[in-house]
Amino acid sequence: MTKARLLRLSVVLVSIFMILLIIVYWDNVGTAHFYLHTSFSRPRSPGAIAAGEDWEALPDVDEFLAKLLSSSLKQNSSIPRKTEQLLIQGSNKPVVSNLEENVRGYDWSTHKDRNSLDQEKLQVERQRTLREFCANSSFTFPTKERSFDDIPNYELNHLIVDDRHGVIYCYVPKVACTNWKRVMIVLSESLLDQGVPYRNPLDIPREHVHNTSTHLTFNKFWRRYGKFSRHLMKIKLKKYTKFLFVRDPFVRLISAFRSKFELENEDFYRRFAIPMLKLYSNHTNLPTSVSEAFGAGLKVSFSDFIQYLLDPRTEKMAPFNEHWRQVYRLCHPCQIDYDFIGKLETLDEDAAYLLQLLKVDRLLRFPPSYRNRTASSWEDNWFAKIPLAWRQQLYKLYEADFVLFGYPKPENLLKD
Repeated sequence: MTKARLLRLSVVLVSIFMILLIIVYWDNVGTAHFYLHTSFSRPRSPGAIAAGEDWEALPDVDEFLAKLLSSSLKQNSSIPRKTEQLLIQGSNKPVVSNLEENVRGYDWSTHKDRNSLDQEKLQVERQRTLREFCANSSFTFPTKERSFDDIPNYELNHLIVDDRHGVIYCYVPKVACTNWKRVMIVLSESLLDQGVPYRNPLDIPREHVHNTSTHLTFNKFWRRYGKFSRHLMKIKLKKYTKFLFVRDPFVRLISAFRSKFELENEDFYRRFAIPMLKLYSNHTNLPTSVSEAFGAGLKVSFSDFIQYLLDPRTEKMAPFNEHWRQVYRLCHPCQIDYDFIGKLETLDEDAAYLLQLLKVDRLLRFPPSYRNRTASSWEDNWFAKIPLAWRQQLYKLYEADFVLFGYPKPENLLKD
């Protein structure tokens, strides 16, 4: 009986081990190529990271997976990487086909006169602010207290994974996310142009950038790894470099309104503009196409947009669209310990510093900013016709994003 039990146990263990080997080595995501060559301010010794000794307090399955992935890392360390190619200076500027990019254009100036920021101290301060308010029990907002395991799978769709370089990026729409997605495509080599991976981020067409099939995101793990998906997520969250970029919440709303309602966008017109015009501007028999509506002078006003955000019926119908959903709901900053917090207000400096830390600055440069970027100085004009009570309600709706990421409360907009 004892031998039979041992035999059955051995068969089970061997089966589990083979399944894990298949997951690690044969999955087309490339988990086996677990390249870790990033160094951040976390107090971890390189030896502990390489040996997998930094994964303390992991459950048994997590620990087993961690050791297995560590062993695969050691085995792959001898595989020569592709020769890094220096970025060709002064590469051809792309022909911009997207309406928004065509309207705004790119700012190709060198910004040599900008003051260099003490990036290391800046990151320490941003992370300290975030951690303090996440730990502050007197500061509350929805979903703050839940654990990572409590986050539904569909809410993890903004976490893009690059297994080749050990990077996780949480994208926030209207915060340079198009160009950061382009960077992630170049790094992960997830998209080919005539059989060759893209090398210049700006060569990647916008329609491919926002195609969900282009990126490996956390919400896709379930289909690939089944019940092991959360364990693998936790391991990658511990081992990979995690970053996001944020923006003044009110300015982000203005930017979202400009790109989705001031430009002709068929999808947003049908999904959002028609209901807004009916509910808040008392329009009926609206045109079915955005071009007809614009031709007739029927456009959503900024006031309509703010009413829509404040209307309790909005979230009862469906969660906020990602372009105006709060960052804390997109990226879960109190559940995920981000290594780098960038800001659009210091985009050029932050992007250059991050690429250096990731040790990929010889491979690519971050694309230039838009010339006509929505600025903080626009707030007073945009909110001038919005009633004070609405502004105060709107601040409460986005307060967590202001506080967690160190944006000052816009007192001038919240008082008479």
